[in-house]
Amino acid sequence: MGNNYIFSLTPTFTQGLVLGQLSILVLLALVLKYLFFIPPESETETVTFHPLPKSNPSWHQDVEEDDTNSSPEKESAHWFNILARQVVDVYRTKLQNNLTGYEGIEVARRKIEDHANELRPRGFLDHITVHSVDLGMSAPKLSNARTIEFDMSYTDTLSVSLSTSYLFNYPMSSFARLPVSLTISLSLFESKITVVPPSSASEAPILTISLPQDFTLNLKTTSLMGSRAMLRDVPKLHELIEYQVRKVLALRGTWKVVLPGMGSLATAQHEVEKEQATSNE
Repeated sequence: MGNNYIFSLTPTFTQGLVLGQLSILVLLALVLKYLFFIPPESETETVTFHPLPKSNPSWHQDVEEDDTNSSPEKESAHWFNILARQVVDVYRTKLQNNLTGYEGIEVARRKIEDHANELRPRGFLDHITVHSVDLGMSAPKLSNARTIEFDMSYTDTLSVSLSTSYLFNYPMSSFARLPVSLTISLSLFESKITVVPPSSASEAPILTISLPQDFTLNLKTTSLMGSRAMLRDVPKLHELIEYQVRKVLALRGTWKVVLPGMGSLATAQHEVEKEQATSNE
């Protein structure tokens, strides 16, 4: 009975192995918690990123130069580029509540921050702070117009700079936070645009504009992760962000336009649902 104990002054090989493993786990937990994580109640100074400088003047050339490289056999898309630029400018203006300069950019920043916090998974991400936004100055450029297709290219200074924290809820709720600061900038977006004309047999004729799945998307992501010891420009984070943007574009890359006076929105919605059910079969 006197020898039935777990630990002794002269530990066995098994006891030494267990103690060694436990000490490594404790050391690893301390390194992660005090170098990379921050306690949930503490405040930390967030590194603020700024959008990339507008260093490429060719991004903002007039739409008159959009068609210079188009093949002579193709239709000119000059008129559509003028229309696309006006539409994009209207979106920028409304996003800034018709304000200009710093006031307009600040309004847009607050709107984007509020929308981001409405969508964030609250169990995993802390409050998202948007530090700055750049709404760009250009617009998508179309070229090589065919019967039902265009070639589209979009290069701009479009970017957003934000910071948040990833919440760790193990082994307990709000155990630690991992600060993340990043800037996402658009480098290039290229794709074909397919236009499907409405069918005369439809109750509500719909014009369909869609993007194919094989578009080109190049994003530039700069990031910092951690509190005291920081990880810079983590490749996996860039891959995750680009994957999510591609996923959204693939899911929402189709637009339906109901011809005016040819049917109600309810009828058009019914036509879209019927078309989706047919494609899923």
